[in-house]
Amino acid sequence: MPDDLIHDPKGGLPRLRAIMRALRDPDTGCPWDIEQDFGTIAPYTIEEAFEVADAIERGQWFELRDELGDLLLQAVFHAQIADDKGLFDFDDVANGIADKMVARHPHVFGDESRDKSAEQQTRDWETVKAAERAAKSQTGVLDGVAVGLPALMRAVKLQKRAARVGFDWPDASHVLDKITEEAHELQEAADTLGPDEVEEEFGDLLFVMANLARHMKVDPEQALRRANAKFTRRFERIEALLADRGKTPHQSDLTEMDALWNQAKTEEKA
Repeated sequence: MPDDLIHDPKGGLPRLRAIMRALRDPDTGCPWDIEQDFGTIAPYTIEEAFEVADAIERGQWFELRDELGDLLLQAVFHAQIADDKGLFDFDDVANGIADKMVARHPHVFGDESRDKSAEQQTRDWETVKAAERAAKSQTGVLDGVAVGLPALMRAVKLQKRAARVGFDWPDASHVLDKITEEAHELQEAADTLGPDEVEEEFGDLLFVMANLARHMKVDPEQALRRANAKFTRRFERIEALLADRGKTPHQSDLTEMDALWNQAKTEEKA
């Protein structure tokens, strides 16, 4: 019985799917869940993916289990919305990705040799993906790079695609020169132009910074997450040191907090 499955603590994925079907039932379900569509759920999907990355970054494995569950719920939710619309269902989603993984790993599931370097496997992977894009009539070099990706991540993907056809600087030194050029243009825009031009030049600078990350084999999203975590950690230390003095940041000033920031840096390196 469906109710038995919904309340079965060992029900696994079938239980989760049954719960989502019940939540979306137009007669007896949850009004909020019934009202949702792909567009309203998409921001939650993106947020949950980043929370998975955050748990991994912090090494919180029990949190990771919960965050993976939240992310899985998003896939089940989208699939149920699609099922309600008669577009596809969860099994179609699972079978589609299973077929794709088999097709992309002929050295595991086919008759190709596994005796390949990681670099060769990456090239083979890109060849297969290019064929998939061609089958979808995506013939442009940049076709298929999702617009909904976080902007920094999409910048790197766009640059990687362009680099495959030779549209790329030969080394990082050229990118560094371009960063200097874009920084000057941003300053000029800030001095003489309006907010739209400043935003455009700022975007150009960020785009080149993403390119530098690619050339240096750095994941810019990961690098920025680490920088955010470091800033948070050090600022919280400032708050703690101020509390020892019977003060809050509102009762302090930049000179004092900057000195405490340097103290926090020194403590971390000790």
